[in-house]
Amino acid sequence: MIEPEDAPGDARDETAVSRFVERFAADLAEAGMQRMAARVFAALLVSDAGALTSAELAEQLRISPAAVSGAIRYLAQVDMVVREREPGSRRDRYRLYSEVWYETLTRRDQMMARWESTMRDGVKVLGPGTPAGLRITETADFFEFVQQELPKMLERWRVHQAADRAAEAREAREAREAEAG
Repeated sequence: MIEPEDAPGDARDETAVSRFVERFAADLAEAGMQRMAARVFAALLVSDAGALTSAELAEQLRISPAAVSGAIRYLAQVDMVVREREPGSRRDRYRLYSEVWYETLTRRDQMMARWESTMRDGVKVLGPGTPAGLRITETADFFEFVQQELPKMLERWRVHQAADRAAEAREAREAREAEAG
């Protein structure tokens, strides 16, 4: 796990944080995510709580509430954020799903299964021996391969994550024992 350089409550360089948000958002947009959704996602990702209101997002990103609304709508449709009501308030907060990348990859696996099925149907339509049919077959084979490998990779991530957490807990316990002893 990455330790923050500054303890909670220490002042952050907001200009550097803003540059990071814009840089990561640009990377996401280059990969195909809607630009405004990428900015909102990056802003949520860097917030300590992993949740912000529409007004907070609009202020931080210097965008309109309508832009926030459109971005949130997209992010909710692709299951990257969830809307929740602030207790005792009529204001919504938008929160990242826990393990957002893991969950996103899991959903991509389901999408690839649909794509593979469509590609297999396309091979029948185009003819398996045609140049287009061969290209479509290769695409379907790729999706099939990724579907077989992705669950194994995600399981390795779970094992890796559990080992990291166990090591962190052990280090924390040893530090407490050293202070006490």
